[in-house]
Amino acid sequence: MDKYSGLNKQFIAGEWRDGSSEEIYEDKNPYNQEVVTKIKMATQKDIDEAYESAKQAQKDWEKVNAFEKSEIMTKTVQIMKERREELVELLTIESGSSYIKANVEVDFCISITKEAASYPMRMGGEIVPSLVPGKENRLLRRPLGVLGVISPFNFPMYLSMRSVATALAAGNGVVLKPDEQTAMSGGTIIAKIFEEAGLPKGLFNVVIASIEEIGDGFVDHPIPRMISFTGSTPVGKHIGELCGKNIKKVALELGGNNALIVLEDANLEEAVHSAIFGKFMHNGQICMAINRIIVAEKVHDEFLEKFIEAAKKISVGDPTNQKNMIGPLINPEAVKRIVGEIEKAKTEGAKVVLEGKVEGSVIHPTVLTSNTNNVATAQNEMFGPVVTIIPFSTEEEAIEMCNDTPYGLSGAVHAGSIEKGVEIALQLETGMVHINDQSVNDEPLIAFGGEKQSGIGRFGGRWSLDEFTTFQWISAQNQHREYPF
Repeated sequence: MDKYSGLNKQFIAGEWRDGSSEEIYEDKNPYNQEVVTKIKMATQKDIDEAYESAKQAQKDWEKVNAFEKSEIMTKTVQIMKERREELVELLTIESGSSYIKANVEVDFCISITKEAASYPMRMGGEIVPSLVPGKENRLLRRPLGVLGVISPFNFPMYLSMRSVATALAAGNGVVLKPDEQTAMSGGTIIAKIFEEAGLPKGLFNVVIASIEEIGDGFVDHPIPRMISFTGSTPVGKHIGELCGKNIKKVALELGGNNALIVLEDANLEEAVHSAIFGKFMHNGQICMAINRIIVAEKVHDEFLEKFIEAAKKISVGDPTNQKNMIGPLINPEAVKRIVGEIEKAKTEGAKVVLEGKVEGSVIHPTVLTSNTNNVATAQNEMFGPVVTIIPFSTEEEAIEMCNDTPYGLSGAVHAGSIEKGVEIALQLETGMVHINDQSVNDEPLIAFGGEKQSGIGRFGGRWSLDEFTTFQWISAQNQHREYPF
């Protein structure tokens, strides 16, 4: 019997059911390509029903006592803690996560839901003075209504939960469309958890559908007042256009081409240690992952030697082996794309100094060097265990190279002093910069997001609350008002 037969359904209007499509999707283990489960996909009809369900349930949910809403979020946290082992296993089997990465992801889900549990208590308002005698101005924070959430395959559970939990806690209804490659870990397991926690029936829905069948129907739908999307920049641009056309709010967390700058007075041991993690965590399949390491000429060779030595020691292979830090890419096509980028970079002058062998969907750590930023592996987001190391002669050159990309998500600077690191960081065109650390950081109370083509909006803390709510002005005229006519 299919171990995951309870998670391979659509969750619509509080019911678990097959989708209406004729298409059957085979959800595969990315490491060995074995079919984990099969899913009957959703159609536009299913999406319509999901949005309508969320709309109807949201009207009552908005009126639910704040303490009751908060209690449901708190119970959700407890369930995730109790089911950690199951969640880690699902992330390992379906998304190829290592044991460490899967546990980190569950921790992130727990943390953001803890923060979301405070939102119902913060859905208040304020009284603002008026220019008009006898008028009382009330500003009330209100839910948007219904949100559509589209999540990716790399951190499927967390990148769904950070929008779903926060939007629900703020009083909204939600329809989630996870990446079909991680439909269970990014979608239906979340629905099971909220169902167990006592979330009202129909408020949260999960639809698993292929773009080939539904087209723009999930985003273009008239019910959702906002779309929260995490994924590639080209798709994000298209979603942004659709939302603009339909006057919807949009939150976009998109691609990155993140750089780590290593100054000549940096502690090289620390810089290498953090760079290894920031590059190879989850095989580099993280929007915040280091894509380029820009190193001062005077310490370039020493850094390179230490980095290669450390990269060779990383254990690679089956993610069910808890010792392995690098596992498979999400699918064989990702391997082909990355190998192609490496070959192109070589023709452009880059040199492969650590050639990572390819074993099925697994790529071992690969390191290139280049004298310029103008090679494919430096210009394009690898989203895999491949890094390009580039020397610089002046700080101005390092800053220019770091900013020489349409992206601006995350970055890092290793320097001999925090003050020097901050001085460099203030000149980088990126939403997040980490001093004497690496670029992969996320915290539940911090504004997370990018600049340029890395996205619009901020997730986390009060910024998520702002994203997923609106303000209504209600004025009350308490005494007779004189008008000019």
